[in-house]
Amino acid sequence: MKIVMAIIKPFKLDEVRDALSSIGVAGLTVTEVKGYGRQKGHTEVYRGTEYAVSFLPKLKIEVAVPSEMTPRVIEAIQTSAKTGQIGDGKIFVYTLDSAVRVRTGEVDAEAL
Repeated sequence: MKIVMAIIKPFKLDEVRDALSSIGVAGLTVTEVKGYGRQKGHTEVYRGTEYAVSFLPKLKIEVAVPSEMTPRVIEAIQTSAKTGQIGDGKIFVYTLDSAVRVRTGEVDAEAL
């Protein structure tokens, strides 16, 4: 089992969710986060004053999937989240040792 974590632009959430649903992903977790990568933030003008925005709003999506499904999940996220502009995000994959469904007590792959 793996956890696929992706940092994406907020306006791409619906497209990513639809892409994941279409390949059979049953659920996901979304967290609002802030950060920066190579773009190092940007400047904005508010009431005539320019100021630097160091941390940009992003969304973190986490999906627990069976190991064999990981390449399709990565491809679905990459394809649907891509704008071709800097700041499109990153995808990370972690090994998931165990999972338990609280309601039923199912474990590992059955709990996903």
